This record gives sequence, structure tokens and C-alpha cells, in this order.
Amino acid sequence: MSKETSFKKEFTLGDRIVRRMGYGAMRITGKGIWGPPRDKAEAVRVLKRAVELGVTFIDTADSYGPHVSEDLIAEALYPYPPDLVIGTKGGFLRTGPDQWTVDVRPEHLKNALEGSLARLKVDQIELYQLHRVDPKIADKTFEFLQGVQEEGLVKHIGLSEVGVDEIKKAEEYFEVVSVQNMYSVNNRKWESVLKYCEDTDKAFIPWYPMDASKADSISKLDAISREVGATSHQVALCWLLHHSPNILLIPGTSSVEHLEENMKAELIALTPGQLKKLDDLG
Repeated sequence: MSKETSFKKEFTLGDRIVRRMGYGAMRITGKGIWGPPRDKAEAVRVLKRAVELGVTFIDTADSYGPHVSEDLIAEALYPYPPDLVIGTKGGFLRTGPDQWTVDVRPEHLKNALEGSLARLKVDQIELYQLHRVDPKIADKTFEFLQGVQEEGLVKHIGLSEVGVDEIKKAEEYFEVVSVQNMYSVNNRKWESVLKYCEDTDKAFIPWYPMDASKADSISKLDAISREVGATSHQVALCWLLHHSPNILLIPGTSSVEHLEENMKAELIALTPGQLKKLDDLG
């Protein structure tokens, strides 16, 4: 079978060129994304290995732990390589394992941002992403983000779990360079947002890159993974790289072995026929 499909491996995020295969640092925490990881030494090795493998975009948040993920990134990687972009997020209040409460009040975001700057040991966050938009106070939230960008505390701003109208509303205050929404080969709920991001040259950062609850699509994905000698997760990541040139991937793991497996998704050769079958899963 022909193996001629290909994709661009880099994308310009704001004013920085990053490798599209990035790393998501949510899993280097404890169970329920709460507290320290079970194996801190392995978490540090994961971060160092990610950079060794050429990762230039790491995604984190003050709520991961909380604070644990950012602290470990600084411990493992500071001073940072000049080509590394670290994006963090604010907008969740944590009260326990697996508990997430939206809080995008300016006073909360101010404390969150100040904490992220201190933990990451930087004077400016290169990409600051809002976890959620609360329509009741959206204008106040956007005004706050506009202000911290003008102060130079934040270079670029992204949003998460938003529709096109919310992006357009935010852009009355600042440029949105990235959107992070749930999206996968078998969950295309936000396809319209992806297309809008393509048209406006924004990064689209999918999280939860494979919906394991959809048994029929998983069985079809498994069949293709056997054809190419890869895992289903690798094929799902590879499809995302093919599907849109502005998709940045942030698969997360607390294992060096799994990290290396994820990175190999870039190397999988999919035929046009296989890509068509994967396209049809959506």
C-alpha cells in the first residue's frame, strides 16, 4: 500500500515556532490531579526526557496539583532551553482530588498568575490560557487578561472549552493565539472551532485525544493500529497531526516509557485509505 501521507511538524504559536508534538504536564501529580506524584524522580525524568526528545511546547496549569506541576517543571528544566515555550492556565479552584470549580474572577486570576510566575521562575508567561469562560463575568475576566498582557506579565493569551462566539468576544480585548478544547478522532464536537482556528491561524490544542467510551470506533481504531504496528493511542495522535496543520498535541504521562511511545506517533505512516477510515470515525 502507498505510504505517501505527511504533515508539517511545526507551527507558529504567537511569535514562536514550536514542535506540534508537545507534552501535557497534568499527569505528573498525584491521584485525582491532587498532591505530589507517586514517583517524583520519574516525573522529573519525564520532563527532562521530553526536552531531550525535542519537545518545545509544554502545557501546564496552576491547578495541576495544585501548583505541583509548575514546581516540578521549574525544578527539572530551569533555566529553560531558549526554544522551549511553557504555557500555563488559570481559572480553576481546587478543593480536593478530582474536584474542579471554575473561578475566573479577576482577584482569583491575579493570585493564580502571580503564583505561576513565581513557581515557573519567569517574569512573563509566554502563553497564559483561561480554563473556562464564565458568561456572567466574561467582560471583567477579559479586561483583566488584557491588562496583564499590557503590563507584560503575559505575552500571549489562549482560551479553553470555548465556541467561536466566545473567541470573537474575547478578541474585542486581546488576540487569542490558541484554543484548547476536548477533541479527538472519535469526538468532533468542536470541529467548527477547529476550522475557525485554521482560518484565523490560531493553534488548536486538543485534550482527551481518544474517547475510549465509544466502543465501535475504538474497535475500528484498533484494527488500523494492528495494520501499522502501533498502539491505538499512537494512531489517534497521528491522525490529529494529519487532520489539521494547526493542531498542537499535549499528550500527558508520568512515565518515560509512555512518553517515548507517544513521541513515536509522529513516525507512523498512514495510507490515504487508512486516514479516510479514521476521518469517518467522526
